[in-house]
Amino acid sequence: MPDSLGPRLKVGVVVPSTNTSAQPELDALRPDGVTNHTGRMVIDDDPMVDEPGFEHVMHGIRRSTGPAIRGVVGCDPDCVIIGVSPESHWEGTEAHGRVLRAMRETAGGRPVTMSPDAIDAALTAHGVRRIAVITPYLPVGDDPVRRFFGDNGYDLLRVHGLGMPSPAKISHISETALRDAVKEVDRADVEAIVQVGTNVAMARLAAAAEFWLGKPVLSNNVVLYWHALRRNGVADRVRGFGSLLAEH
Repeated sequence: MPDSLGPRLKVGVVVPSTNTSAQPELDALRPDGVTNHTGRMVIDDDPMVDEPGFEHVMHGIRRSTGPAIRGVVGCDPDCVIIGVSPESHWEGTEAHGRVLRAMRETAGGRPVTMSPDAIDAALTAHGVRRIAVITPYLPVGDDPVRRFFGDNGYDLLRVHGLGMPSPAKISHISETALRDAVKEVDRADVEAIVQVGTNVAMARLAAAAEFWLGKPVLSNNVVLYWHALRRNGVADRVRGFGSLLAEH
């Protein structure tokens, strides 16, 4: 018998304990018959203003991701979303493949969606390679993001970091600040704007920006959920959160 509330798909979601944006945004994206089940990576809200501080935060995420995945797979989800961006980009493309394989193993072989694969699939769906990126980080966090997109063959025209000093503070970024960041990075040569960082609440703002700019504006949380739905056989067009979920 299928799950009574999630007969089509049960999605496990793992996020840092400091993250207050991913869970409500992902819940707003659910088609009928799909349920989300969130587990928490227990980390402290430590400063990440320099490389040692950022690495300390990454260490906390690495240490707590496995237990969080094991906690959420107890409800037998069909797939798992890893809702944390820095670990996905920090050590480069080869490390990402190794991390993804380890997470799949921890998830009992279930499909696992992480930001690099989801973003790459979304940009491929839109057929774009010339991009600008918005991050919530200081330069120490922007550099791995810049390397990731460069290593994957994208023409990264601009990176704009919003300079948040700790993981929890990322959720304080306002829609006004995000609007200004979109205006800052947009140029005629930019084919798409990508926002990374799952504690940034940008789903609604990204959809509005697409309408005015006439080009894809990809919010990290929307991209993750779209990728998980499509990989697991849910093709519903969800409107109100941008062209990716509505058209692809």
